[in-house]
Amino acid sequence: MAGSLDRRALMAALRARVARIERAGLADRQEPSAIPLCPEMNRDLPGGGLPRAALHEILSDGAGAAAGFAALLMARSGGTVFWIARDPDPWPPGLAGFGLPPSRLVVAQPSNHQDALWATEEALRCPAVSAVLLMTERPDATAMRRLQLAAETGGGIGLLLRDSEEEEGPSLATTRWRVTGRAGGSMHDLGDPQWTLELLRCRGGRPRSWQVTWRAGMESLVMDDEARTEEAPRRARRH
Repeated sequence: MAGSLDRRALMAALRARVARIERAGLADRQEPSAIPLCPEMNRDLPGGGLPRAALHEILSDGAGAAAGFAALLMARSGGTVFWIARDPDPWPPGLAGFGLPPSRLVVAQPSNHQDALWATEEALRCPAVSAVLLMTERPDATAMRRLQLAAETGGGIGLLLRDSEEEEGPSLATTRWRVTGRAGGSMHDLGDPQWTLELLRCRGGRPRSWQVTWRAGMESLVMDDEARTEEAPRRARRH
């Protein structure tokens, strides 16, 4: 019975929170059709950015870089976002560094995989929710179809954060990414995060790879060539 009670409590809390969000008038927001990343990446992505109303898989190397990239995408989605995980670790200073303030974040901690899928589907169906991050094992094909339909209904993005070892196999997601951190790549590290972003699969596009740096002070994602160009004058001024 404990699991049943936990689920009823989760359902009630989630529905109450979604209702409050909708009453606040956020359900009528009008957002662009794609979430922008940086100009170079936008040119290579169908629609000029990360498509909304869709699922996106992010494969993690376990070092925190993938969570940082997901936080950036959620921040740029523009509305209320959900972080759903059995062991959530949304470090507020780290999230704020990617432009995501605590006031926009709702954290849900389901007790099992099925409840996590249910919570994700419910949140995705809400038009006032712009992004949902799910950290759990890979959903099966039926669950993926349900989540995709929910994303299409609500108009937000669903981010499925999984271990990179789960890369094999087909996917119903619109994109699949592998994110690898370099120096300063973790959400808990100091300094500007540096990532290798690999677009492994993209509906309507082709695989690509980018070396990028997140400039937290400017809330800007830049290619590494541009980042090195910016860094040189700063180093010169220190000498």
